Amino acid sequence: MKNEVHQKYKKAGEIAKEAREHALSLVGEGTSVLELVEEAENLIRKRGAKPAFPINVAIDSIAAHFTPRSDDRLRLERGNIVKIDVGVHVDGYIGDTAATSEVGTRNWSKLIDASQIALDIATELVKPDAPIRMIGGAIERSIQQSGYKPITNLTGHNLRRFSLHSGKSIPNIMDDTTDKTLQGEALAIEPFATNGSGRVDGRKSGNIYRFVKKGDAKKPKANELLDRIEKEFNTLPFAERWCTRFEKKAPAYIQRLVRRRLVYAYPILSDTGKGMVSQAEHTIIVTKDGCDVTTQ
Repeated sequence: MKNEVHQKYKKAGEIAKEAREHALSLVGEGTSVLELVEEAENLIRKRGAKPAFPINVAIDSIAAHFTPRSDDRLRLERGNIVKIDVGVHVDGYIGDTAATSEVGTRNWSKLIDASQIALDIATELVKPDAPIRMIGGAIERSIQQSGYKPITNLTGHNLRRFSLHSGKSIPNIMDDTTDKTLQGEALAIEPFATNGSGRVDGRKSGNIYRFVKKGDAKKPKANELLDRIEKEFNTLPFAERWCTRFEKKAPAYIQRLVRRRLVYAYPILSDTGKGMVSQAEHTIIVTKDGCDVTTQ
């Protein structure tokens, strides 16, 4: 990896860490989820970067793909277990990181630790030509030894410029992949632990979307919004609330774009057994001697 690119990944990772920690500091009983994400996303912009995706706030059995709408009144409650997932990009080069907090109680400390310990173990195993299935196996064993289940159908992933999920996946179990880590590549490793079923599913949109392709939405204003979405966000995920800043009727137009399959709506993913879920995530760059954790 060229030094200039590496430095952009590093800067994105540093800002993502700062935004993650700031968002976690805002977690508390009665906190507005909308105010939390907007404050942390504004911090990213003030640092000269951009969000690589809307900050995810996944509460209790939700594992991924929820961010508040522009009119959302959701507030955190005592006993919630809250996953904060932050993405930052600098010129398209991404830092992706997540951590879990608990609101006002300590009932889920072991579950929170389970995903973090698994992440620490996984990053120690990364080096050039490391078998990815072995990394996944280490995550699986670690979470099971903590007394929980890994979520089997959520994975870490390759990161490339303006692409969050590109190429290989980093499983949270030992599967049959023959892929290996390669020197110079950027990876997001993200173990999820649960006391539920260990699988996620969902159909309801979590207010997170992604540009798919150009096309005719059969409504001029919707077409204008699609053009603006492509220009503003490239192929990275975006939020409905980001679009309402330049188009008041964005929520209705986005739904039209989704129906026309010009924009993809990410479904909220929750544990199918309604178990509590924790998450930990870092972005790493594979180096000749191991890895550089950019979000630590």
